[in-house]
Amino acid sequence: MRLLAILVLMAACTESGGAASQSVGGVDLAQPARALGTEPFWSVEITPEALVYSGVDRPEQRLANPGAKVSGSTAVIAAKDAAGEPLVVTLTAGECSDGMSDGVYPLNAEVKVGAETLKGCAASEAFFRTAPPLEGGHSTAPLERVGSTRSWFDGRAAWLRCSP
Repeated sequence: MRLLAILVLMAACTESGGAASQSVGGVDLAQPARALGTEPFWSVEITPEALVYSGVDRPEQRLANPGAKVSGSTAVIAAKDAAGEPLVVTLTAGECSDGMSDGVYPLNAEVKVGAETLKGCAASEAFFRTAPPLEGGHSTAPLERVGSTRSWFDGRAAWLRCSP
């Protein structure tokens, strides 16, 4: 009888269809998120359906999102493009600074694109839409898409725009 009770309790822990938690560092990876970095500038838009990698002087790559494997405070999303080249996004809970602003993100990000390893920060898309303005009054709301490359500056480069 105790074994039956234990099995019922274990089943209740995975009532969401048996799916493991897709959350790390308070960021629900079942919702849109973004990883970004500087030197060189790059970003990965993460949705439940796709990973979209872009960067300066790099072609945009869109890959199917196979889902995150979450273990403790780390999530790993390992995808491959049509040619079989890997794109691996590792997100780890912990405060992260992008090095260009006073902004603090909830996740550290490491992105492996082929043989290249990029380091940066990550957060939910909601974080980028609702973050308070930075010093100087510049918004942290995302800039509009320019050409085929989405801006990963998140408003921090607003000072680059010319004012009339």
